[in-house]
Amino acid sequence: MLIDYQSMSLWELLAFNSPGWGGALLSGLVLSLEIAVLGYVFGLLIGLLGAIGKLSQNLLLTDLLYCYTTAVRAIPELVLILLIYFALPNFINDVLYSFGFNGVEINGFFAGVLVIAFVQGAYATEVIRSSIAAIPKGQIEAAHAFAIPKYKILYRIVIPSMIPHALPGLSNLWLIATKDTALLAVVGLTELTLAAKQAAGASKQQLTFLLAAGMLYLLVSLLSEVLFKYLIKRTEKGQRHGS
Repeated sequence: MLIDYQSMSLWELLAFNSPGWGGALLSGLVLSLEIAVLGYVFGLLIGLLGAIGKLSQNLLLTDLLYCYTTAVRAIPELVLILLIYFALPNFINDVLYSFGFNGVEINGFFAGVLVIAFVQGAYATEVIRSSIAAIPKGQIEAAHAFAIPKYKILYRIVIPSMIPHALPGLSNLWLIATKDTALLAVVGLTELTLAAKQAAGASKQQLTFLLAAGMLYLLVSLLSEVLFKYLIKRTEKGQRHGS
């Protein structure tokens, strides 16, 4: 269905329940949140495994994780996006073709989730590692003394005890994940920023649509802040009752 944007009023274009650019902005926001949530969740998983690896006695593993966190924090995320979206598929395909296999293709959504997870994982590794280090050693030593299996010590003692320490840092990482999705516009993914840019260009209302996109990012940030404050209070309350 073709939409005659020229005949629509500014408010009709901005309205989220209209077929105009408001709908496009909402679609862009949903796509941004989908990528941010998936990237953040996978990043937390990488961060937890990375933190455990960094605290292990395996020198090779700790050196590899040090290289990973240092490299990711040093390289601009825009460069990482371009590497994963453009350079990585070419490299993989060259290898596959040399062995007679068909090539693969990485779409923008997958590349976006991969980059967010990769970056979040590096930062989450340090946040979770320092949070685990803040747990009183007596708790873990007592668990070892009772011969409790390591996996039970991890999910019954280590993870619940480190969450209150890690939540403030992890809340900041979530906000970074939501804002980082805007960088995916460079690979043509129509997330919120690119949707706003396209709407601004087509309607000649740059200030209106770019400001609308900024307000949506601000709304997500404020709601996230309220949610994390609630979670931090709940965990602190639970910790006081448990002590």
